[in-house]
Amino acid sequence: MAAGWGLYEAQWVRLREVRVPTGRLPPALDGLRVAHLSDLHVGAPGLNARALRRGAELVRRAAPDLICVTGDLRARRAGDAALRRGLGSLEAPLGAYAILGNHDHAQGHDPFADGQAVEGLDGTPVRLLRDETVHLRVGDARLAVTGLDPRTHPDRPVDRRTLPPADGDYRVLLCHFPRAFERLPPRAADLVLAGHLHGGQICLPYPGGKLRLSHRPGRYTEGLYGREGAVLHVSRGLGTTFVPFRFAARPEVTVLELRTT
Repeated sequence: MAAGWGLYEAQWVRLREVRVPTGRLPPALDGLRVAHLSDLHVGAPGLNARALRRGAELVRRAAPDLICVTGDLRARRAGDAALRRGLGSLEAPLGAYAILGNHDHAQGHDPFADGQAVEGLDGTPVRLLRDETVHLRVGDARLAVTGLDPRTHPDRPVDRRTLPPADGDYRVLLCHFPRAFERLPPRAADLVLAGHLHGGQICLPYPGGKLRLSHRPGRYTEGLYGREGAVLHVSRGLGTTFVPFRFAARPEVTVLELRTT
């Protein structure tokens, strides 16, 4: 019975819409809607491809202005076709952008990974950012979207000298590892999007919180955090690793609505 529920929850994808207040937001970006997806893990045993299809459909209905995917796209090369099908509908007026995670470079302990790194996302509307920045114009505002590669920026302090240049009135940074938030140089980003932890994936609730069993606990586990004028959003992600179950950690896609304070 528990396994049946875990499989069910693993595909019980929800859409969360979250208002993100920020004081540095140019008027032209007030109300901008950013969809955040993460940790797809397509190709691993389980229902990850189905969860991605459901998540992509929820994003399509939400009609965001910008779409960002923060790594761990697939587990095995056999999942490439399903990954591309799932990403095929991720289109937005300002574009869709993705980065890679540690699993995409076969860096992890997943027993089901085949060690074949993700090479690209050709044939999809999603642009893969590898330590590079895209500069977008929204009215009279400049929006910079920067994607970090986990090989250059692993789970350790981020060196300003290795950050791609980002010249914008508002800067969005895609980084797979949430702990980078507290290690970023000052003013490096206004909004940081991360994943990696799956919200714990396997959790045991207790009054006032929950014990997260499937990833080591950290300061930034899921949701919104603020630090020195910047905002971090950590996604629970869509997929699973190691076991195809979720408990008290529903998969999600999030639409972040940027608002002036």
